[in-house]
Amino acid sequence: MFVEAYKKATKFTQPVISMFRYYDGTVEAGLGTFIHLNDEGWIMTVGHILHGIVASNQHKLEIQRYEASKKQITENQQLTEDQKKVALSKIMPNNKWVTHTSLWWGADNIIINQFHVMGENDFAIGKIENYKPAPEMEYPTIIDPSKMSPGRSLCKLGHPFHPIKANFNYSTQRFEFVDVKKILPIPRFPMEGMYTRNVSGGKSKDGKYDILFIETSTPGLKGQSGGPIFDPDGTIWGVQSKTNFLDLGFTPKIERNGIVTEENQFLNVGLGVHPKTIIAFLNSYNVKFTLKE
Repeated sequence: MFVEAYKKATKFTQPVISMFRYYDGTVEAGLGTFIHLNDEGWIMTVGHILHGIVASNQHKLEIQRYEASKKQITENQQLTEDQKKVALSKIMPNNKWVTHTSLWWGADNIIINQFHVMGENDFAIGKIENYKPAPEMEYPTIIDPSKMSPGRSLCKLGHPFHPIKANFNYSTQRFEFVDVKKILPIPRFPMEGMYTRNVSGGKSKDGKYDILFIETSTPGLKGQSGGPIFDPDGTIWGVQSKTNFLDLGFTPKIERNGIVTEENQFLNVGLGVHPKTIIAFLNSYNVKFTLKE
């Protein structure tokens, strides 16, 4: 059902790797997805892909305050060494402060400095600097929200089940992949799910947008966040955001090692940014897109 749609979606669906260095020196890397939107270089993804940038800016101020306080204590000639130790113990740093972060947008030398984020709906758009599209590039169409009906079979596409490891090079102040040959190329993973219903969160704080998601009968997988949810024609019906857990209302008894326990049962469903919100957000920033009539 989705063979041709998958071929089409692979043209505009790409991986994004988030890399973080923390105050304690440890490095983490995560994998997500983004969508090429138009020939001007605009992309769309989910807002939580950018949380490292937000955290880094916030933590930078906290680190500066901590290091200033630390310096004030260590350079205070009126304090004994024991008094300094006591004072320093009261201003312990957060080892998980983000000191450095980087986003790798599917290829080297792709830079996005301009972002617009709607946090309540976990949606973000950005523009690639000096955009030069690949010769085979195709751009998506977005479904007209008035044409949507529950029961439609949809497909999520992204990059789960693919571990990423990175290091931080202190001399160059840059992140580096560990064993690039095992990381690249990054495989895609499609998964089908039915459009079940809409999930509303009211209005955004500024009152401009409806906080709205589409629900699908299968969960979103780690690595699919920011990827397209599309129909058999390859038309986008949403941008995968997160997984929701619906309580099924029964608790079967399970016996393990002679101990009987009850376990709650849940249905895992996917939530994606609704095209109504996507369209309104794109229009507010005059970002062009193609609407499927």
